[in-house]
Amino acid sequence: LVGHLLSAISGGALYRRGSFLCDALGEQLFPERITLDERPHLAAGIGSSAFDGDGLPTRAKAIIENGRLASYLLSVYSARRLGLESTANSGGVHNLFVSDDGLDGDGLLAEMGRGLLVTELMGQGVNQVTGDYSRGAAGFWVEDGRIVHPVQEVTVAGNLREMFRGIRAVGADVEREANVRCGSVLVDGMTVAGA
Repeated sequence: LVGHLLSAISGGALYRRGSFLCDALGEQLFPERITLDERPHLAAGIGSSAFDGDGLPTRAKAIIENGRLASYLLSVYSARRLGLESTANSGGVHNLFVSDDGLDGDGLLAEMGRGLLVTELMGQGVNQVTGDYSRGAAGFWVEDGRIVHPVQEVTVAGNLREMFRGIRAVGADVEREANVRCGSVLVDGMTVAGA
């Protein structure tokens, strides 16, 4: 989900009008408690960098602040095409942190109650222009906060705007060896077909 957000707010997608988040700066995309912030000068961070691909000095900043889109990801070229200033993101983000709700895996399952725990996604069914999302999935069916059986060959579908707004919880089970640090995400209101 975070990867689709980053693609949608990248300068190339924006100046080509190929993003469902064109003209969305300042818009409430996520619940208020969610923040995504970039920390390019983190000691020993896998994505740490003093400069972006254009040679501009990087700086710490919020991408999503209190649920609102606070910054695009712009290079010098894309910023010029949009009539804006570069955000020093030529080459992408540097150490992006997604706020969490402090829940471990069991806590997320308990919060879910009933639904699908997705462990694998297949296919490329995401429309960058409309935000429509439909992908093959496999994982486990959950009842009363407990895994009851494996599931495969199902489809999960929704719209990214609605999925972002429908995030009920973000887990604290963060992968530390990654440029984007985000725990498991619990999303309400997605369609599951074939289960």
